Amino acid sequence: MNNSNNFRRIFKRLTLIAVFWTFCLIVLGAYVRLSDAGLGCPDWPGCYGHIGVPDSPDELARAQQLHPDSPVESAKAWKEMIHRYVAGGLGFLILAIVFLAITKQRYIGQSPVLATSLIGVLLLQAALGMWTVTLLLKPAIVTAHLLGGLTTLGLLYWLALRQMSFPSGGRDAGNLRTASLVGLILVLIQIALGGWVSTNYAALACTDFPTCQGSFWPAMEFGDAFHIFRELGMKPNGANLTMENVTAIHYLHRLMAGCVLAYGVWLAFRLVSTGFFRVLGYLLLGALALQIAMGVGNVVLQLPLLLAVAHNAGAAFLLIVMLTINFRVRV
Repeated sequence: MNNSNNFRRIFKRLTLIAVFWTFCLIVLGAYVRLSDAGLGCPDWPGCYGHIGVPDSPDELARAQQLHPDSPVESAKAWKEMIHRYVAGGLGFLILAIVFLAITKQRYIGQSPVLATSLIGVLLLQAALGMWTVTLLLKPAIVTAHLLGGLTTLGLLYWLALRQMSFPSGGRDAGNLRTASLVGLILVLIQIALGGWVSTNYAALACTDFPTCQGSFWPAMEFGDAFHIFRELGMKPNGANLTMENVTAIHYLHRLMAGCVLAYGVWLAFRLVSTGFFRVLGYLLLGALALQIAMGVGNVVLQLPLLLAVAHNAGAAFLLIVMLTINFRVRV
């Protein structure tokens, strides 16, 4: 019994640490991307062939020789390398979680399948991180990398929730399961659209609110804007994206935000009305209000770096809230 309790406690702590670590990594990744440091190191996994950032005259000369089109910018390179170090640390933490889940299954008392699936996500994230650099910030790859990070956060958080005890919501919970799942799906779609806005640098296509370029329906072209297989800032045929393309990317994200807000408010009031889940309802309302406020602020203040990073953190927090709701109504 003591061994069982000890291993369960260790496993629970590791999963909670991993959730916090992943959340911080997502925020750090957003900071690196939004501060234009995503290509601070033109190679992978090192930086100009080093485990750190070259700084001596000989190292700088060698770096310039290896990558003549990418002069060393130490500040950007260090941002990227710190992000990689933190990601590597998370990788070791996930390996420890998976090891415990498999070898101590009889003490933990849960199937190791969910924990083991993190290995596949981890390998895919490593590949996407490499391709982000080697394919020069191709929007589909960068967006997939962002979604992979949020998938890692979601799986770890769900794993952490499984280590906790919650009272059953009874009939109220059963009535909310479908509605909560729809809400989660809408949030995931909105997060993907937000990633597409960020990776296509479309956040400032509209600098007014609630209108965009002075209109509630500005000139937009959707076709090439959402084509997956293209280079950054380019159409599939090699021509530059037009302002109408970039506006379409931004405005669809804005429209979807309205849908998520409307549905989220409705779901929150349903949660509050049950009494049993009212705290989750208020938490959802707060997360939605904060995220919408930061989204509007990014538009009217023209994307200040810290607010843009906070908006990414808000998306991750909203995902956590929706996962919590979905887990609780299924207990």
